[in-house]
Amino acid sequence: MLFNLKNFCHITKLTRNSKHLPRHFCRGPSDQLNVCLKGRDFLTLQNYTADELKYLLWVASDLKQRIKDKGEYLPLMQGKSLAMIFEKRSTRTRLSAETGFALLGGHPSFLTIQDIHLGTNESLTDTARVLSSMTNAILARVYKHNDLDLMTKEATIPIINGLSDLYHPLQILADYLTLQEHYGGLNGLTITWIGDGNNVLHSIMTSAAKLGMHLRIATPKGFEPDLRITKITEQYSKEYGTKLLLTTDPLEAANGANVLVTDTWISMGQEEEKTRRLKAFQGYQITMQTVKSAASNWTFLHCLPRKPEEVDDEVFYSPRSLVFQEAENRKWTIMAVMVSLLTDYSPQLQKPTF
Repeated sequence: MLFNLKNFCHITKLTRNSKHLPRHFCRGPSDQLNVCLKGRDFLTLQNYTADELKYLLWVASDLKQRIKDKGEYLPLMQGKSLAMIFEKRSTRTRLSAETGFALLGGHPSFLTIQDIHLGTNESLTDTARVLSSMTNAILARVYKHNDLDLMTKEATIPIINGLSDLYHPLQILADYLTLQEHYGGLNGLTITWIGDGNNVLHSIMTSAAKLGMHLRIATPKGFEPDLRITKITEQYSKEYGTKLLLTTDPLEAANGANVLVTDTWISMGQEEEKTRRLKAFQGYQITMQTVKSAASNWTFLHCLPRKPEEVDDEVFYSPRSLVFQEAENRKWTIMAVMVSLLTDYSPQLQKPTF
């Protein structure tokens, strides 16, 4: 029997027992994007190609339509369990993962720092190996990204980044699904980030150009994104033919923007820096004055929780604000990630135009 090699995906996740996981056969409509993600880790969008990102958004749209709109029951996670490690508290990450995995018929297990002492009472190596023997995937919301890297080396199951100091990939998938739903496509959109050079921005920077989106970034001096990630972003911009601007002027960054995005100026663990940060970010609040420079079809995104100094009420609660649709989409995109990493599911919905 002859096989088309394009229909196979080679999974290169290292395990303790073998160099590579087995190949998996990609079937059904997903072949249109030549994508198979089963067995992969999900740590950063940098590790995912344009087609793989589109596939995840396609699966998210498919699950949302079938489950929410049509009322179908899809027990794709039946008999599977998810370990949820939370060093940092979260409303949306916990609810989206916990309710999403349960809605698919699986069993999520929530573990706080009181339940599991990463690298303190038990080493990361031992934790990864124990959880690998009892669950099918690990979602970890941690302080240090290096902890996730170590876990992927020791675990024999997929590791999903629920947030780290470097990246927040689940959030950005939800952002892209929201924009896809609102604009009918992503290619050609201009995203403007006004705020801190943080993990949320890093995930936009390592993915926007792959989907044909231009990026304009305004951060105060001393709060720029990681230089290594900036260099990667510059490379992607050249490779995919998109425009990139880095500035300290919020109004310059907002010029012509379709999407205005910001986030907290003071993340968990930065409370001692509050006074200094609030002073540094003066003039960075997004207001109706800011959006006068934006495109006529501008929208606003914020991953929440939101503070008034970051964006005023007039913008945050305006009809142009997509923040609550964005928050809901955290559920559908995290479900798409779990389904794609743990099953051979093929979406039934027609492939969207990206």
